[in-house]
Parts: sequence; structure tokens; C-alpha cells
Amino acid sequence: MTLAGALSAAEAAAPVESLDVVARMLKEHLGAVAVSFLITDFTGSSVVRLGAAGSVGTDEPARRIWLRGTLYDDVIRTQQPAVETDGEGALVRVVAPVTNRGDAIGLLELFLPAAPGAQVMREIGETAHALAYIVIANRSFTDVYQWARRTSPLSLAAEIQHRLLPASLACEAAQFAVAGALEPADHVGGDTFDYVIDRDTVQLSVTDAMGHDVAAALLATLMVSALRRARRAGGSLLEQARQADRALYEHGQHGYVTGQLLRISLLDGGTEFINAGHPWPLRMRDGRVQQIAPEVDMPFGVRIPHGYRVQSLDLRPGDRLVMLTDGMLERNIMNLDLSDLIGRTRALHPREAARTLIAAVIDANRGHLKDDATVICLDWHGTGNAQRDAATGADLTNASQPSQRDKPTA
Repeated sequence: MTLAGALSAAEAAAPVESLDVVARMLKEHLGAVAVSFLITDFTGSSVVRLGAAGSVGTDEPARRIWLRGTLYDDVIRTQQPAVETDGEGALVRVVAPVTNRGDAIGLLELFLPAAPGAQVMREIGETAHALAYIVIANRSFTDVYQWARRTSPLSLAAEIQHRLLPASLACEAAQFAVAGALEPADHVGGDTFDYVIDRDTVQLSVTDAMGHDVAAALLATLMVSALRRARRAGGSLLEQARQADRALYEHGQHGYVTGQLLRISLLDGGTEFINAGHPWPLRMRDGRVQQIAPEVDMPFGVRIPHGYRVQSLDLRPGDRLVMLTDGMLERNIMNLDLSDLIGRTRALHPREAARTLIAAVIDANRGHLKDDATVICLDWHGTGNAQRDAATGADLTNASQPSQRDKPTA
């Protein structure tokens, strides 16, 4: 029961049966009575148990298991496996996180005849990690994983919206950890978020298309596609903004999109930032939450002459940056102190902090949002953990570190 063995066995199986193969291996090797994989849904608030391939009925909605207050929630939040027993003679339950680079994909659950030792726990942990790669490798070939993440049917607009999001909603690296969360309104409002890690930068965006339903989703598609096209062609942050603005002007049917674009150098921590008519971000530093107030330019697609200014944000190691959409600031949640909540969730991973913020907004609106609620949370650790020479790519982690670039405060 090795990592390589689990990956090899899963690859030899059909995509929809790859998890079953690993489950059978665990049963044979550890004598497990039952093994199952639970996948997190789109909201991160529940999980769905995937059974044997032949028992997955994708013609019906997946059965949701709420996370709040459960052992599953504890394991996802702490990213530590848990062992539970009901006493002598009872089966021992083991739940391990299935996670890749901070993206909580799901859980591995086993029922064993006896309490596992350290070696067995290591094997379970390695297998759970292998499952993350197996899911990532196979989810593009089958709809089963997508079906399991949809605990309620999606509208056409919501389907479009979800396909615009990054494949993984969270990511960790030496210099940062980032995570996003989105809760669609009853009538989808066209929110999106995106991030990408390049060789020397991490780039983030949060956007909000005007209108609702399919019209807003189509505007969001134009926006995200134009940004990705310019970014993948090597365009600067300013060029990305210009191309997105042009795409909306030419094809957006007089619609517009607000947004924020952020690029951070992984070499020296320097930042570039563009705000296109969007709510200001929040930054937590040394226990204090402040609203950052950069210059605000016109939304993308507005039909009057305008340009975009590339600004710098004051971002230091240890900071948490929160970018959001106006659905997080609706009148119904005026009694919700977001700054206070950001402060109280500082010890949580960005993934859990984003989930908590979204959950608070949903609760404040009694489960019915008038506008999409979207948040992306970035923890900046600094460049000292992973320095590389910009020209050669040589690892400079143990070399003398250059000082942070002087940046004006936004």
C-alpha cells in the first residue's frame, strides 16, 4: 500500500471507478470493514458520500451531509486526521483530509476492526493525499465529481458562473496562501474570482458583472476570458485591464463589470493593483483591520473615455488581504461587522476564513441573497521563504535576502 501503488492502480481503472479501486486496496491491506470518499460541495458547507461506481445515481440530486458541528468539519478545518471509537469491541472510525495545496477536496473515511498504530495512520494519510491527485486527474473525464458537488440543481446562469471559477478554490505556496468563496444570489449576479501562480508572480482578480441571471453570466464570461487571454499571452496588468475593457465595449451589449486586479512579485513582494469601480479591499495587520483606499477608475466596458492606473498596495509579511464584491455589503447585513469577523477569523486558514465570512452573510440574509456574495482571502507570508534570482531562477532561500521594495501606501 504505497503512494505509487495507489496512483498506478487508480490510473489503470476507468475514471469513474478509480476511487473504488483505492477503497478495495485499503480494505485488503488494512482489513477495513468500510471505506468511502466524501467530496465537498461547491459551497464548502457540506459533503457528499460517493459510493461504488455502480451505485452512484447521477439522475438524482446528491445527498448532502452538513459539516457544521461534525467530525468531518473538524478534520477539514484543522487538516488533521481524527480517530473515533465507541468503546471496546466497536469499530474504529478514521477520517482523514483529502487535500492538495490547501484545496480541501474531501475526506477519506474508514472503519477498522482495531485502533490504528502510527504506521497505519501514515499509510492512511498518504492514501488520502493520493486521492486528491486521483480526483484532480479524473474529474475532467467524468461528470460524477461535478454531480456530487451539486447538492441542488444549478440554473443555467449558475452553471456558467461555476465554470468561470478556478479549478481549485484554494492554493498554498511558500510565499502565500489564497482561497476564494462564492455564494450565488437567488438570481445569479455575475460575480467571479480568479487566481493564477506564474513563475515569479501570483495574480488575483475579483469581478462583478452588472445585472442578473444569464445576461450577467455572459458578461462575466467575456470579462474572465479577456483577462485570461491577455494574462496567458504575457500581458502586463495594465494590458489585461485594457483588453478586458475593450472586449466588454465591443461585445458586452452596453453592459459593464466592476473589478480589482492584483499582481504580487514572488521575488521581492512588489505589488501592482487596478481598481475598476469596485469596493475597496480590507487588510488585517498586527490585529487591526483597515480598509485600503486606492484610486478608483471606471468599470470595464463603460462607454466614456477613460483609462486605468496601476497602483501599489502596501503588503507586508503577516498581512491578510480580503477582496470582496458588493454582495458582502448589502443593506440586509449592515448589522454584520465584517472587520470584526475578519479579525476573529485571523487564526483560520484563508479557506476556512472565506467560508466563515460567506456563511455569516448567508445567515444574515436568512439564506436568500439578493446579490452574489464573493470573497477572496490572501495571506502574504513574504518572499523570505522562497527567493529565486529573477534572471537565472536559482534558489536564493539561504542566501542574503534583498530588502522589500519601497512601496507607497495605497
